[in-house]
Amino acid sequence: MPISNLTSRISGFHRMNPEERLAAVEAFSGLDAGAVAQLRRAGNIDTHLADHMIENTVSTIAIPVGIATNMRVDGRDVLVPMATEESSVVAAVCNSARQCYENGGFVTSVSGNLMIAQVQLVGVPDPENARIRILEHREEIAAVCDGCDPMLVRLGGGFRDLEVRVVPSKGGPMVVTHLIVDTRDAMGANTVNTMAETLAPSIEQWTGGKVFLRILSNLADRRLARARAVWPVAAIGGEAVRDGMIAAYHFAEADPYRAATHNKGIMNGVSAVVLATGNDTRAVEAGAHAYAARDGRYTSLTRWEVTADGSLAGVLEMPLPVGLVGGATKVHPTAQACLKVLGVKTAAELARIIAAVGLAQNFGAMKALATVGIQQGHMALHAQNVAIAAGAVGKEVEKLAALLVARRQVRGDVAAEELAKLRAG
Repeated sequence: MPISNLTSRISGFHRMNPEERLAAVEAFSGLDAGAVAQLRRAGNIDTHLADHMIENTVSTIAIPVGIATNMRVDGRDVLVPMATEESSVVAAVCNSARQCYENGGFVTSVSGNLMIAQVQLVGVPDPENARIRILEHREEIAAVCDGCDPMLVRLGGGFRDLEVRVVPSKGGPMVVTHLIVDTRDAMGANTVNTMAETLAPSIEQWTGGKVFLRILSNLADRRLARARAVWPVAAIGGEAVRDGMIAAYHFAEADPYRAATHNKGIMNGVSAVVLATGNDTRAVEAGAHAYAARDGRYTSLTRWEVTADGSLAGVLEMPLPVGLVGGATKVHPTAQACLKVLGVKTAAELARIIAAVGLAQNFGAMKALATVGIQQGHMALHAQNVAIAAGAVGKEVEKLAALLVARRQVRGDVAAEELAKLRAG
């Protein structure tokens, strides 16, 4: 990622109105008029397009798209679009990134763009023998796979490796073939699924077994994204805060009941960027949680340590199969506009930024839990939703929200009561 003189440290960004914030994003990212106009539309997908994206379309639902500021990733300042309905998610990333910004922000890497397609073979009396017979056809398999997508091969992708596993099951041993494919800047589901389906008859012929499932695996453990950052202890409020956060991590690392919520917090940030860019949130979430249990016990996706100088260091490593081409990423105009805001040129760049956001989100949640508790910041923002649901409009929203927070009762019945008082004067 090239280093530029642009800065994501935009003072008072959260206090701007939506039009002012959009103008700031336009200036930072050099957006064209089309992208600006698309982001300005509240209902930013037309019925014709929606009707061709899914079946039985009757309407669309708009999810707010916020901008995470203060993000410095691999020496480049970036503004990150996040699509989410949950209060405090965007604010947590902004605050967490600000606290490590002067220390260099986030450093990221990826393991590659490799996806796995699985071909399930059953009914083979000699599974170990069948496994070897499939491996003997490696070159033929490579030719079949690459023949399914010549364009991918021209772009530098295609078949990379072959694995065959004998998997015990209640129905007897299965022979499972893994096609390992470099999908470049595509998420790659359609490509690898086509390869698996095309290859299936040959595997049956070579082994005498029966193929059933032929589909990708969402445990994309050969497509990992990694992010790390260091927060100086002075920037986060002192050693007591640091030690409380380390204790929170130890809890998540040891207890799957805590780890589930800990990782959900990570995914608050990850899924918001995945959704904003038109990628598959369900695929990313499934892979993340499967990866968290890869050693036979569900645990934290992040790792936290204290450095030699007493700073807090965090690391996130997780599968991130995202793309810039294909699917909703290519056809949804808002996803395209969000990619322009990010300024990424490859799927790997996008994955690296998403990993940084996930780490920032985890930092923010742990710090809140270890200090004031999650409700103080979250409920202050959630109170505005409750106020709107109670019927508040215009300036009433902020006034009513402030009253609810002051009473420490962010509930619909209390909101209705306080709104009536406000209007009565």
